[in-house]
Amino acid sequence: MTYKQLSQLKPELFKRRCGIHPQTFAQMVDVLRPDLDRTGKRGGQCKLSVEDQLLVVLEYWREYRTQFHIATTWGLSESAVCRLIQKVESRLMKSGQFRLPGKKQLYQNANTWSVWAVDVTESPIERPKKKQRCYYSGKKKRHTLKAQVLVDQATGQIICTAFGKGRVHDFRLFKLHRLPMLPEQLCLADKGYQGIAKLHPSTCIPTKKPRQGKLSKAERQHNRNLARLRVVAEHVNRKLKIFRILAERYRNRRKRFGLRFNLIAAIINFELALSA
Repeated sequence: MTYKQLSQLKPELFKRRCGIHPQTFAQMVDVLRPDLDRTGKRGGQCKLSVEDQLLVVLEYWREYRTQFHIATTWGLSESAVCRLIQKVESRLMKSGQFRLPGKKQLYQNANTWSVWAVDVTESPIERPKKKQRCYYSGKKKRHTLKAQVLVDQATGQIICTAFGKGRVHDFRLFKLHRLPMLPEQLCLADKGYQGIAKLHPSTCIPTKKPRQGKLSKAERQHNRNLARLRVVAEHVNRKLKIFRILAERYRNRRKRFGLRFNLIAAIINFELALSA
């Protein structure tokens, strides 16, 4: 389906098809038009409009079909689809409109983000030819890449991310990418962050059941209340993995995984700001 056909759909159906709302799509087109619209310019010209070129990239993120299948659908060569995807991703990132706040903003806006939740999500990858053990995740029982997501508990905004190999423990990943945390900021984490209180006293984690013992009624209630608060991080993971490039087995080069993850996360933040 071309953009002319998709533009006739209702906004909710457009989002189901592309993964983003029409307003976000229009903003992305405005960012890309100066570079992708080569009408009347010297050099190679793509036969697709700017809107259709963006649809090719969104289709790749959303459905994660092979570039060969997408190329045959749109009447392009496989190499042209590969170049188009990398060009669109680079232009969107360089524009500055689709970027995460980052660690510095976490420190400067301590009053704005007083409570945040941290969680780790994993994306399966192809079995590496070398150093397979570094990428093997004992939790998922396969080779993965880990992404740590820091989310504002009140709004669901993604503040910053960190990446590691599948073998790295969640808490180890947190220690490798130290965050500029202030004492008055409250951190909500799961059981994978046992020991985080030594680094940041204002942290709340679930109470772990003792060996051959049981939790008290108050401890179970504490765990339930904490789960209700930090479920916002799980919702963010679900929004990210609507784009199947992050949910299914990642077939591309691993060095570009972080760029794509951050770009999709920034697009989710952009849509969140539109709905606010």
